[in-house]
Amino acid sequence: MSKDIIKGVKKNVFILGLVSFFTDISSEMLYPIIPLFLTAILHAPMSVVGLIEGIAESTASLLKVVSGWLSDKSGERKPFMIYGYSLSTIAKPLLAFAATWHFVLAARFLDRFGKGLRSSARDALIADSTEAQYRGKAFGFHRSLDSIGAVIGPLIALLLLYYLDKNHWDLDASYRMIFLIAFIPALISVLLLLFFVTEKAGERKDDLKFRLSDFSRDFKIFLLISVVFAIGNSSNAFLILRANDIFGNFGGVPSIITSTFGSFVVVAVVILTYVIYNITYSLFSMPAGMLSDRIGRRNVMIGGFLIFSIVYLGFAITNAGYLVWILFAIYGFYIAMTDGVSKAYAVDLVPADKRGTAIGLYYTATGLMALAASIIAGLLWDLAGASAPFLFGSAMALVAAVMLVMLLPARNHIN
Repeated sequence: MSKDIIKGVKKNVFILGLVSFFTDISSEMLYPIIPLFLTAILHAPMSVVGLIEGIAESTASLLKVVSGWLSDKSGERKPFMIYGYSLSTIAKPLLAFAATWHFVLAARFLDRFGKGLRSSARDALIADSTEAQYRGKAFGFHRSLDSIGAVIGPLIALLLLYYLDKNHWDLDASYRMIFLIAFIPALISVLLLLFFVTEKAGERKDDLKFRLSDFSRDFKIFLLISVVFAIGNSSNAFLILRANDIFGNFGGVPSIITSTFGSFVVVAVVILTYVIYNITYSLFSMPAGMLSDRIGRRNVMIGGFLIFSIVYLGFAITNAGYLVWILFAIYGFYIAMTDGVSKAYAVDLVPADKRGTAIGLYYTATGLMALAASIIAGLLWDLAGASAPFLFGSAMALVAAVMLVMLLPARNHIN
């Protein structure tokens, strides 16, 4: 293995962190805007928002198991990453030409198709490049850079909205310009990947079969628990729309922001609350990964599920604007404690030659539920009110936390 850039963090992991940093700047410039664009500009109902996000995430997840298995079989990770990041880069500016929600669905499908191609191979390369005792730290480091990009992206979008508003652009034109500008950081990420990430191709395994029966009992239980949690974990678009609902209908916008951002004040505040979540996520992803190296992935994930349950309950029952800021900040702890840690946990539970397949299975199992979760959330919102999807998500997270305690052993697994 190459020398450490930071103790336990190799060159490939560091560069892949930068790749994700620029990719997330691009993606997160758009993510808090897309649901507002869909509902306010294209007049799509909540059920359509859920359908689009569900199809997008499920597309990515279905591909992740295939691309992960193929990367194990071929002994190569980088080609899947290049094609995946390139497709996502192309998808960003296409949103600028959307006249109906169907075009947004197509662009999101292409973007998530790219994510499906790259994610399992990338995470497997991170694991391949890292000693087992530093695996949580390496995944946490990668997620930290990823989430720092997720902080910067919405702030860039907010500054662009402010500038364009001052120059008398309407929101429709402003959104479309941001979709075009988001192409630039996405292109940088592809160039970094092409020229600075290296891999020593492994041996082809033409006889490698895809059989769930080859995986351990603990890994299968981990997948089951992840599915239970995921059925209540709808797209973050619903959190953004819930914040927009609270700030728009119940007030709670600080006067200093009102005086600064003028006509699009609610949009600005919603984006800022999303930035708070990403700040928390970025600050604590690496410490959470390091903690999982010490006390076990399972224990850290239990804490993350419980935090999710509390936050979703809060979004269900509050109409106070100031609590939205607090809830988004706490929500970042959930992501920090589960995102990178869950992938490190999946890797711990399988042999080294099946890491890509295992991560792909995890992504696919949870992503298939993302379609159901987002459709359920959209229907619950339309039929039973804004609180309903969050009450459902809170309950499912609590069930998943109890299952982790009851069904998986407390010891850490390292392969």
